[in-house]
Formats: sequence, structure tokens, C-alpha cells
Amino acid sequence: MANIKSAKKRILTSAKRAERNKAVRSEVKTSVKKVNAAIEAGNKEDARKALQNLQGVMGRATSKGVYKKNNNARKISRMSAKVDAMD
Repeated sequence: MANIKSAKKRILTSAKRAERNKAVRSEVKTSVKKVNAAIEAGNKEDARKALQNLQGVMGRATSKGVYKKNNNARKISRMSAKVDAMD
């Protein structure tokens, strides 16, 4: 356990940030699953809506620093390609 006051504060703040990041990552994973489910079902309209939602969620995650910019771009690009490849 830390003895210095600033170290104690860092432990608390890092735990809080880790919890927030975990929630954001979970939201992103859920959105990805929704896009994949729509692709599997063959419903292009739902897939496009889910992709649009995923772009917003990923954008917010990137702006908060949970994901890096290129990671975001890569994931969105791959999902867009999957949706575009439908039918």
C-alpha cells in the first residue's frame, strides 16, 4: 500500500479510469456484435444502422483515449467492408 498522499490519489484515479475504460470497451464490443449479427442475418439495412451506431461509439471511445486513432479507423474500415460486401 502506498504511503505518500499523491500515490494514494493515483491509485484511486487509475482505478476509476480503468473502470470507465472497461465500460467503454464493453460498449464497443456490444456494438460490434450487433453489426456482426445483422450481417449474419443478411439484413443490410439493420447492418448499416448498427454500423453507424458503432462509428459513434468508437469515435467517443477514441476521443476519450480508450482506443488509438488508427485502431478506430482500422476497425471501422473492416466493418464497413463487411457491410458493403453484403448481397
